[in-house]
Amino acid sequence: MPARDIYHNVVIQALIADGWTITDDPLYLGYGGRDLYIDLGAERSTIAAEKDNQKIAVEIKSFLSPSPVSDLQEAVGQYDIYRTILLELEPERILYLAVAKRVYEGIFSERLGQLIVNRIQIKLIVFDEKNERVWQWIN
Repeated sequence: MPARDIYHNVVIQALIADGWTITDDPLYLGYGGRDLYIDLGAERSTIAAEKDNQKIAVEIKSFLSPSPVSDLQEAVGQYDIYRTILLELEPERILYLAVAKRVYEGIFSERLGQLIVNRIQIKLIVFDEKNERVWQWIN
């Protein structure tokens, strides 16, 4: 099982404060004889009768290396692999990449980051690491 990201508990608290229930920590995906783990699985029940329960998977990335581009490459590669497998195993579950607000305001707000997010259609949870709250959902 992979090591937890330094923001693991921060993201859990932010999701709970946003009305989510953590259902899997980590979320296990087995495919083709390989074991993979997404950091979190969560669900939220909606009150509106026309909507079903929402299910998400959340991969948390801290972006602490000296190269934000290397961190972006790793995060995008992992995100794409997990999204592909989720489409096969749990197509109703939506994958999000969780990053701190400082990361979003850095590499993800730059031209390169915006290109990657838009072309690959990455869904983001931007969290405030100090207040342990979701700052923004980007779909």
